[in-house]
Amino acid sequence: MSEKENMPVRATGGCLCGSVRYVLRGPLRDVWACHCYLCRRLHSHHAAYAACDPADLEVVHNGKLRWYRSSPSARRGFCAKCGAQLFWDGKGSDHISIAASTLNEPTGVRLVKHICVGQKGDYYEITDGLPQEGGSMA
Repeated sequence: MSEKENMPVRATGGCLCGSVRYVLRGPLRDVWACHCYLCRRLHSHHAAYAACDPADLEVVHNGKLRWYRSSPSARRGFCAKCGAQLFWDGKGSDHISIAASTLNEPTGVRLVKHICVGQKGDYYEITDGLPQEGGSMA
C-alpha cells in the first residue's frame, strides 16, 4: 500500500455515467470560473474548476477516460461514454484542475474568482462581486 493510500479521502467524484471515478487525498483548491473560449465551448458556458496536486488524485475507474490535447499547452480529460468533462492538465503546471460539478457533495469548496474574463461570452455579465482576472488559459 502506498503512503498516499494511507491518507484519508478528501473528496470523490466522477462522470455522469459512472465510467470514470476518482478519489482525492490531500488539499483541494477552491473553485475558479474560467471564461476562456475553450472552456466555454467544451462546457457550453464557463467552466468551474477546483484543483489539487496531481499526486493527490487517483482515478480508480478509468476505462472510459480519454485525453484531448486542446492546445499545445494543455489537455483535457473526459469520459468517452457520456462526454463529461473532468480534468484540465496544463503542461508544466503544478496542479491538475477538476471540474467542480464532477465532485460528489458535500464538496467543501466554493467559487472564489473568475479568470480569463477578457474572453467571456457577450451574452452574460459577471455580477457576483468576486475577483476577476483577464488573460487566457489554454
